[in-house]
Amino acid sequence: MTQKEIWYETLHTGFGQYFSVEKVLYREKTDHQDLVIFENPVLGRVMALDGVVQTTERDEFIYHEMLTHVPLLAHSAAKKVLIIGGGDGGMLREVSRHPGVEQITMVEIDGTVVDMCKAFLPNHSQGAFDDPRLNLVIDDGMRFVATTEERFDVIISDSTDPIGPGEVLFSENFYQACRRCLNEGGILVTQNGTPFMQLEEVRTTAARTDGLFADWHFYQAAVPTYIGGAMTFAWGSTREGLRRLPLETLRQRFRDSGIATRYYNADIHLGAFALPQYVLQAIGKQDND
Repeated sequence: MTQKEIWYETLHTGFGQYFSVEKVLYREKTDHQDLVIFENPVLGRVMALDGVVQTTERDEFIYHEMLTHVPLLAHSAAKKVLIIGGGDGGMLREVSRHPGVEQITMVEIDGTVVDMCKAFLPNHSQGAFDDPRLNLVIDDGMRFVATTEERFDVIISDSTDPIGPGEVLFSENFYQACRRCLNEGGILVTQNGTPFMQLEEVRTTAARTDGLFADWHFYQAAVPTYIGGAMTFAWGSTREGLRRLPLETLRQRFRDSGIATRYYNADIHLGAFALPQYVLQAIGKQDND
């Protein structure tokens, strides 16, 4: 790749997006995937894996805030949090802003992603890798949840799309293993793609989480970088009612947290669980919630 060339994303066949490249900061075929970090004049620094954009400096806050604060404020008393993936550090940054969290375990399969994002995307982590509550494990996320004896209050799966190393993180075995690792009242949330382009992935996740959790659903947020419309996040909780908390309860928890956000607020939290009819039909919930 050379400066000023055009980089094309390869996630979807026959449809995609391009990025002009001002400067390539890093490119390498790691032990697991092709990693590139480059500068774009609109979105700032961009990180991609295997031809698919993972994160950009300009809009990462939407994704990271929604995949973190929704489960943590719904739970309200999480002490132990597990992040699977998240090598860029953005999820870790947001989790670390919750003072009540006592232990953060982060399992990332590719240590090179962590090292290069520390070097070239420092605004994502903002020093969170130095948080004394962090236990960083370089390992396969599936293997970790299948073998660990630890239990967690919230599990956040910040995975790539279900291709390459991320494919196993959408499997039935993965969801079952995560459920086993949750404490009573625990919550699992996962990245689940844009349903307009990846509806089959949403449908498959619904089938695999139905029956595992007392309550399962999806919520959404529009992240400009992830082409195809609003992105869905899968939700599974071991206790009923955690996604239907009163608005004032969420507002009070958010105020009490003292966390400053750019996207998340209590109204967004509740509204995010409202899904388009075509998604509800795909997951078999068009007649109920």
